[in-house]
Amino acid sequence: MTFASKLFRRSLLLFSVAFVAAVSGGLGRPAAAEALLLIEADSGKVLHAENATHPWYPASVTKLMTAYVTLRAVKERRLTLDTLLTVSANAAAQAPSKMGFKAGTQVTVDNAIKMIMVKSANDVSVVLAEGVSGSIEKFADDMNRAAQRLGMTQTTYVNPNGLPADGQVTSARDQAILARALLKEFPEYEYYWRLSAIKFGKRVMRNYNTLIDRYPGADGMKTGFICASGFNLVASATRNGKRLIAVVLGAPSGPVRAVKAASMLERGFNSNTLSWLTPSLGNVEGLTPVNAAPPDLRENMCGKHRKRPAAESEDADDDSGQVNASTTTGDPSSAQAFTLSTLRTGIAKPSSLIGPLQPSMEPVVVFVGPNKTKGQAETQVAGAKKKGVTVAAVGGAAAAIAAVPGPARNGQPQVNTPAFAPAAPNYPSTNTFTPPAGAPGYSAGDVPMPKPRPKLAAKPAAATAIPAAPASKPAAPAAAKPTAAVKPAAQTATTPKPAAKPAPTPKPQ
Repeated sequence: MTFASKLFRRSLLLFSVAFVAAVSGGLGRPAAAEALLLIEADSGKVLHAENATHPWYPASVTKLMTAYVTLRAVKERRLTLDTLLTVSANAAAQAPSKMGFKAGTQVTVDNAIKMIMVKSANDVSVVLAEGVSGSIEKFADDMNRAAQRLGMTQTTYVNPNGLPADGQVTSARDQAILARALLKEFPEYEYYWRLSAIKFGKRVMRNYNTLIDRYPGADGMKTGFICASGFNLVASATRNGKRLIAVVLGAPSGPVRAVKAASMLERGFNSNTLSWLTPSLGNVEGLTPVNAAPPDLRENMCGKHRKRPAAESEDADDDSGQVNASTTTGDPSSAQAFTLSTLRTGIAKPSSLIGPLQPSMEPVVVFVGPNKTKGQAETQVAGAKKKGVTVAAVGGAAAAIAAVPGPARNGQPQVNTPAFAPAAPNYPSTNTFTPPAGAPGYSAGDVPMPKPRPKLAAKPAAATAIPAAPASKPAAPAAAKPTAAVKPAAQTATTPKPAAKPAPTPKPQ
């Protein structure tokens, strides 16, 4: 064998090894280990993209399209937010994450949307699908028609909740397109994807999107996780009137996906001064799709090498010493910013991006059964169509409130008494606060209003004043004694008249 032949074979071997390493990621991860995308919400301009058009399993970010199709049905008046939907046996049988309602339970469209956006309830997603279209299959058809109309060329839906299903795929590009459509077509319903927590009975469930109330300006939208997809996130944030959308698909844990999204958002908000140095990546719709199978991250996410099974609800993931995150107990003072020892995005101090939990509103009360008053849910968004108004929802009642320019004083929310007030262009969720139940501009709704005990106390006071009035009345007529004296005289004059009538009767005798 000649030297040239040996050199050729060696080069071919090295190339094969390099190719296999590239495909496997060198550490057992697929070539497309994750997908990242950052765009401007208004223009659709791409600011950052990695594997943005590689097919991916959507997991629970599917529920963004579930909300889209449902709100389209509301907008077309095929149903209302107060419409009651019934939990079927099929819905009740869905795998977690779920609310756990029994078959036959009824829930309004309004409460159902809140449950899928915060709790990521798979059972309630099926309730919406069957209530809007009649069945999961017909609803999936509606989802796919909406995706085609929006230009989501890499997306196919099979179910409304994102549970594993053959053929259900998407891409970071398509999810960014969908997020833009939600923000553009349904501005009056923004509070659905920026809710930080819901309360059902005594249970308080926080949004799995940990950017909300932790990253300044975060105002949406949805997380997702199945073993095959890894940890997904579609996030939006607004600062100084500039809104960005970040998409992360395939992160190794919940905390890591949040930091990756925050790091992209931070670069996007701070890129104005150097934008002329950055080559244009075009518009999100113009990104070229990749013809490939979605990566299956099942072994990496849920394999035996993990110390504990991955789950959408995890607050911490310390595998391989990668993340050290404290869990949130519900008390804002106990929530601490997590730190990362290793992160490929190269963030030195991620805690400076994602801070401790600072709730911007009370948990929104959700319930089963009808609303207390007819049209109650519709009144939530009645005034939100006015441009420049921020909407916050509390227990089924909404009020438009102006953005507060700074943090709360002494930890107390800043309350605006007008029912509607124009908001500043910049309305980060960490600086937007909601009045407590019963504040001006709120109706009874599903947050019980305090009983009007002061009014009840006032009634006895009025009753005691009534008997006191007659006692004072004689004092007033005392000045008009002649008139009072005339009346009794008239009465005495009329009383003898009946006595005069019997006098004629003895005459015939």
